[in-house]
Amino acid sequence: MSGSWGFLIMAAGKGTRLGGTPKQFRSLGHKKVWEWSLDLARSLTIDQIVLVLPEDSEDILTGDNSDFFITSGGSTRALSVIKGLEACSSDWVLIHDGARPFASSDLCRSLMDSVSTDEGAIPVLPIDDAVKKINSDGSLDAVNRDSLLATQTPQVFHRLSLLNILKQNADGFRDEAEAWLESGGNIVTVPGEKSNFKITTEEDWNIAQDIVSGPDLRIGLGFDVHPLVPGRPLILGGIEFDSPLGLAGHSDADLICHSIADGILGAAGLPDIGLLFPASDDSYKNADSYALLLKVIAMALDKGWDVQWVDVVLNAQLPRIGNRVQEIKDKLNEAWGKNVYKINLKIKSGEGVGAVGEGLCMTCHASVTAKKISRLRYRRNRL
Repeated sequence: MSGSWGFLIMAAGKGTRLGGTPKQFRSLGHKKVWEWSLDLARSLTIDQIVLVLPEDSEDILTGDNSDFFITSGGSTRALSVIKGLEACSSDWVLIHDGARPFASSDLCRSLMDSVSTDEGAIPVLPIDDAVKKINSDGSLDAVNRDSLLATQTPQVFHRLSLLNILKQNADGFRDEAEAWLESGGNIVTVPGEKSNFKITTEEDWNIAQDIVSGPDLRIGLGFDVHPLVPGRPLILGGIEFDSPLGLAGHSDADLICHSIADGILGAAGLPDIGLLFPASDDSYKNADSYALLLKVIAMALDKGWDVQWVDVVLNAQLPRIGNRVQEIKDKLNEAWGKNVYKINLKIKSGEGVGAVGEGLCMTCHASVTAKKISRLRYRRNRL
């Protein structure tokens, strides 16, 4: 659409539902929440940027503000938009909530291409959840969601046309599209973006922080060694082998499970299995190490760490167990659930060198990659 373009950042709200510092002034990543919208506007072909703030809050701004204009809002959303529109002189205007930090430039350009003098343009999303309506008596009625759409911002209009509409009736409208439709205007819709959510609640804030911070990964290393002796069962990765020699230890001495468990504990910043399940405690005599591994996985999850991948190297001269590698991997993967694959296992021979090569012991190394669980997912795991 030809003509000049303006971008209104609506940041005049008080953010009472979130509490504390108004959400638009909180730091999200390396900048304030409203500054995400400023950077979005700067990425577009925009002639004017107007930041609408609460009254008497201009002095909180720092940094370079030479390329945008600041004005105070009013007591309602509509009155704040009117002030922003009056501070702008462009032909067309995008009006964006300053508490929606993740709108994309592609979305804005799609809206800018769709607007006309007689038609506004707004982003919408279908309603995926089942919808109910609360009646005055407190009862519920089901509502057909097929014709319902959730509205986002930016919303794009011919500036003077919208200003005239709002000046005629600035009360009771939840967004500019509602006022536009009420006046008899038409609206063009474009697909919205699920990431373009508005920060309203503490849960929204936590999700936004998770998006900005990105994946928090740690690497944990596990190692174990046990001597081979006669008269002991040989258990590796939760699988028992027919062997004249087994591994000596206080528990069942399953060094694959032990090394994986220690790797997980290391990634989660927890003590090793020797401290958590000490040999001085008779309750762990001949303990099932696979069951202990399940406990360790649960402990890591409780600390907010989810295992992403485990790479294991078992050093063993005898017995020959290479033909059962897949069986061990399948058993270990069961620790995370059906059809979940997080384990890689390699068997190396001692090549006749050292204690492993002479068949005196086995050693095992495990490298564990763990990811910090998002706050939202973490709360759900704990319910």
